[in-house]
Amino acid sequence: MSLKRVVASLKKHDNFLITAHTNLEGDALGAELGFFMLLKKLGKNAIIVNEDSVPYGYEFMPGLENIKRFNNKPNWKVDFDCFVALDCSDLRRTGEVYKLNTQHKHTINIDHHISNERFGDVNWVDAHTSSASEMVYHIYKEMNVRFDRDSALCLYVGMLTDTGSFRYSNTTSVTHKAAAELLKFGLNVPELYNHAYGNIPFQDAKLLIKILPGIRRQAQGKIIWFQVKQNILRNKKIYLDLTDQLLSFARLIRGVEVAVLFKENLGVKDEVRINFRSNGKVDVNAIAKAFGGGGHRTASGATVHGKIDVIRKRVLAKIKEVL
Repeated sequence: MSLKRVVASLKKHDNFLITAHTNLEGDALGAELGFFMLLKKLGKNAIIVNEDSVPYGYEFMPGLENIKRFNNKPNWKVDFDCFVALDCSDLRRTGEVYKLNTQHKHTINIDHHISNERFGDVNWVDAHTSSASEMVYHIYKEMNVRFDRDSALCLYVGMLTDTGSFRYSNTTSVTHKAAAELLKFGLNVPELYNHAYGNIPFQDAKLLIKILPGIRRQAQGKIIWFQVKQNILRNKKIYLDLTDQLLSFARLIRGVEVAVLFKENLGVKDEVRINFRSNGKVDVNAIAKAFGGGGHRTASGATVHGKIDVIRKRVLAKIKEVL
């Protein structure tokens, strides 16, 4: 069992480098902080190194002082004998951080994406688990390590956000049992919810209002899509990644089976980020894989080079084919 192999690796090694995917969100952040706290409880040495800074709204998370930003010091030399990637379907999702492992030290890959490439020496990949944070929860349980309020908060936030507040199809009875145990540590649920969801800056709200009139539908309303070009984003300070807000809104519309956001990446010519969400019937991971991406059955993404209008037509045609 891969969980037991993870535990064996944690017992064997002493110095760990922990990372997660670029464009950090609640689960990646919660999982790596919770994992860091686990290692400290085991008496191990650990450092968290991320490509990106802590996302807006998550400044309340405990343990942030233990996170280092890789691109502030690209020539870092870090002493570690075990490299841990959390919530990453492939090493490139860590940004440049994986390049710190030039000596190919023992690598643990802990992830719940169905598209995971199993790049580690130990691969614990469970697409049926709600989140990377829930997987870290199970490591605590397997190793009989006690939670405290900080570790419980980090892992709860990870599960909360990656399940869409426990309403997505990746929510199971096991997820609810884990969340129930973590809540015993005095977590303030309304406060955590407001940090995660009720925290949109006014200028971002104005940008959402500007994008929303561009909403379009196809296939008798089964497909809803948005398109965001660079000129809409240029010279604007954006605090949040607005992807979830846009696609969560789209999924609320009656009859929608797939919601898609096409966004031109700033600072890169002819590069488009595509984010897919499904209401359950359509496997958007399979669609994303057709364009070099991947993720989950109900939430996936891909980055494609080309003109946004051309890419949009190709992607929408593929979705219609699947429908």
